[in-house]
Amino acid sequence: MPQTKKTRDQQTAIKKALTGIKGLDEITFGGLPVGRPTLVCGAAGAGKTMFAAEFIVRGALEFGEPGVFMMFEENEEELKQNVSSLGFDLDDLIAQKLVYLDHVHIERSEIEETGEYDLEGLFIRLGHAID
Repeated sequence: MPQTKKTRDQQTAIKKALTGIKGLDEITFGGLPVGRPTLVCGAAGAGKTMFAAEFIVRGALEFGEPGVFMMFEENEEELKQNVSSLGFDLDDLIAQKLVYLDHVHIERSEIEETGEYDLEGLFIRLGHAID
């Protein structure tokens, strides 16, 4: 059976949340799916961290949605410098309790891929950051 191209209505049938990121809301037909995880992947330097930072900052500024940014590589100061290059002041957003930063320090020498991952500890930490 031949595949048909989905119509714009079919593509937007999923409830979506605007990101406020120029161009992204258009190419995703309305933003990211609400209540569903979205995986952002790419090689080092592809822009994953900056994408996530802009998503959280714009959510706070444009939609009143507070956000938690968990960092595994950059520390808080490095992230603040990177985000300031986009014209945003993270310190101000943190003071307003619109953004919370959490640096999860993991030594590279302690990282080992072992198969299945248990993220429960990470979810507990995230839950505390949200509360």
